[in-house]
Amino acid sequence: MFDAYKRFFRFSGAEKGTWYKGMAFELLRSIFEALQFVALLIVLRALVGQNMTGATAWMALGIMAVSVAGAAFCWYLAHNSEGHANYRMCGEKRIHIGERMKYMPMGYFNAQSLGSLTAAATSTMSDLESMSFAVIARTVVGMIRTTIFSLATMCFDWRIGLVFFVGMLLFLWVNSRLLKKSRELSPGRLTAQTKLVDAVLEYIQGMSVVRAFHGDKAAKQILNNTIKETENQNFKLERKRIPYNVLEQVVLRVTSVLAILLSIWLFLQGIMSLFTCLMMVVSAFLVYSELESAGEMFFMLPMIDASIDRVEEIDRAPRMDEGGSVQVPKSHDISFDHVDFSYGNRKIIDNVSFTIPEGTTTAIVGPSGSGKTTLTSLVARFWDVNKGSVKLGGIDVKDYALDSLMRNFSMVFQRVYLFNDSIENNIKFGKPDATHEEVVAAAKAARCHDFIMALPDGYDTMIGEGGATISGGERQRLSIARAMLKDAPIVILDEATANVDPENEAELQAAIEALTGGKTIIMIAHRLKTVRHANQILVVDHGRIVQHGTHDQLIQQKGIYADFILNRKAAIDWKINA
Repeated sequence: MFDAYKRFFRFSGAEKGTWYKGMAFELLRSIFEALQFVALLIVLRALVGQNMTGATAWMALGIMAVSVAGAAFCWYLAHNSEGHANYRMCGEKRIHIGERMKYMPMGYFNAQSLGSLTAAATSTMSDLESMSFAVIARTVVGMIRTTIFSLATMCFDWRIGLVFFVGMLLFLWVNSRLLKKSRELSPGRLTAQTKLVDAVLEYIQGMSVVRAFHGDKAAKQILNNTIKETENQNFKLERKRIPYNVLEQVVLRVTSVLAILLSIWLFLQGIMSLFTCLMMVVSAFLVYSELESAGEMFFMLPMIDASIDRVEEIDRAPRMDEGGSVQVPKSHDISFDHVDFSYGNRKIIDNVSFTIPEGTTTAIVGPSGSGKTTLTSLVARFWDVNKGSVKLGGIDVKDYALDSLMRNFSMVFQRVYLFNDSIENNIKFGKPDATHEEVVAAAKAARCHDFIMALPDGYDTMIGEGGATISGGERQRLSIARAMLKDAPIVILDEATANVDPENEAELQAAIEALTGGKTIIMIAHRLKTVRHANQILVVDHGRIVQHGTHDQLIQQKGIYADFILNRKAAIDWKINA
């Protein structure tokens, strides 16, 4: 149990001091509440001694007033500190998870389900947020208050005080059995929650397929099964908890009864005074009051522990820029030197070497699945090579701190992702401190200012998750505006015009020309007019560079590129005869 507390306070990081402050106020609150016991003793002593006076009553009332006011004030300070620490801790951990993911190899995201990562940042952190405030405070307060009351009674009669201490020790022993059972079951509950998040995400993301193929029954069955499993895990926890909680309550109540009976027996034997006997009887009703209410909360300590485990798993994931340092390349030449790369056991890039001089345009072409996108991902270090090296400006990309490496790249992907935010903030993602004027200038250069101004709220228009409320061509131009605002010296274009309709293509092509002027360009493309003016063309097949040269050189050679061009020309010349 105490290990769980230590781990929790260590996990709280910068908020640990605030938690400690809250615990200190809880201790003060318990002391102030104990003053009510002192007031009661004064009245009891006066009644037993038959010397009750107005002064005695006023003294007791004054002590009660101090007790109530002090306890209320300390309760406010304690809850303020604990609430601040709790919500700030969870907020900072969510931000930390997001920051930490930026430096993980992309392979980590393939190995982990989206539901697992989503659950860590949402339901797991929500568990911590909702449980820790109540559990940590109430269990600690329960033990503090019981200890203080037991010590106070021991000052008057060590035998009764010892009974109270034995009762607390028996409670903690039963509680240790309860915690052991909770530790066994809590990981299963978290796993079920993760599967539920996974199933819900999959159901929502696959809704178009579900509707198109009338697969709602099968999809619902999977979702229903995960919901049922989550219910079962929660019910299982409750069923296992209840007997221990009952036993805890029995221990405390039996101990209280034994203390009362012992006090009465000692009084009847003439060993204890009437005043002390009455005081012990009253104490028996007060000493365990907070511990009883905290009993149910102890069961949640292992749940907090399991939640911390889930969050710390992310911290234990490999970090890509370990050992890297802030580097500023002297040039923006890019070189691959005998590079191998595999996804698991499947080799994708096989002994690839080439150089991209600064300020030139390199087009990468080849069949689907040949490794084109993987090459660009290795340049930007989305993945680490298995063998060989990738260098920027003569420096291995592994020697860069990831942030300093990514400052050199702007990227426009085939599948554009826009955030559920305003258009302006989506463009500013490339340069968060950009002014509105800079955003507008980038939008104009990317040929998207006009359609933005035609929207209801202009640059403040919310565009929905993934940019669902605008067309594909408009999303592409916004992503180009984002890349232009970043103004990095190297631009990677991954099929940037592949899925654009003819009406948008001219605008998009003009935007790309504005983006790429005077920069080092790496483009993956299938359109002849996009690749024919490149300084060099790399033809990739099965993870190897099978052809390398300019358009004029490669068109004269037999091979993939010449076939590719012939097929494209045939497709362009294809007509429907009336």
